[in-house]
Amino acid sequence: MNIGGFQKNSLIDFPQTLACVVFTSGCNFNCPYCHNPDLAAGPVKGTGSNSGGEPGVPGPGQIDPEEIFSFLKKRKAFLEGVVITGGEPTLQPGLPAFLERVRELGYRVKLDTNGTRPAILARLFENRLVDYTAMDIKTGPDSYPRIAKGKSEKDNVLDRIEKSIRLIMEKSPGYEFRTTCVRPFVTEKIMEKIAGMIRGAEKYVLQNCSRDVHVLTPEFLKDDRHFFSPEEIRALGDLVSGAVTSLEIR
Repeated sequence: MNIGGFQKNSLIDFPQTLACVVFTSGCNFNCPYCHNPDLAAGPVKGTGSNSGGEPGVPGPGQIDPEEIFSFLKKRKAFLEGVVITGGEPTLQPGLPAFLERVRELGYRVKLDTNGTRPAILARLFENRLVDYTAMDIKTGPDSYPRIAKGKSEKDNVLDRIEKSIRLIMEKSPGYEFRTTCVRPFVTEKIMEKIAGMIRGAEKYVLQNCSRDVHVLTPEFLKDDRHFFSPEEIRALGDLVSGAVTSLEIR
């Protein structure tokens, strides 16, 4: 596991659960408004995992997984869950083994993902290693290749996203889909298409894009046309509310 960050306490990242947050390094998307640019650009494999997929020796700037397990052992009386976010956690070869050890300590697990690795999700669900899944729906079906890094990630990206959506709806004990509202990746027409992608989902979250953070492409934040007003986000919510059981605007 390549772990680039660790937050010891969080009351907002895991619904109804006091949790710590583990940030993995490396992402296969190139979203200009990404709020974790250092993690997105970090290593995906090599220094943090050995060939067997077990948590390995951390590389420069990475956190040793053993430090996290030591912390979790000491905090069992206080913490209830562990959030795995990124970056994109499902790119980490050591993720299943890491979650197995978290489970052995008695913690609940929430996984944040962009949905590009449905085979990994299927394995995690089959082995009951995840209690709650939050999948980011970045944009509509036609626009996903615009944010995927490299040709291999662009190939069949929509098919992988759709498979992950179905898997999560069918297999994850708890879940939510969420979208950061920012143009040109979200428009009224795109929101209508997203509604079709997640129709029947239990929970969908719309969230505004913050401008007071360090992002992957700083110039992106300088253009007012990229951003929605609160009223405009509520109007976007109206377009999808009939497709899901619960809609939340954050």
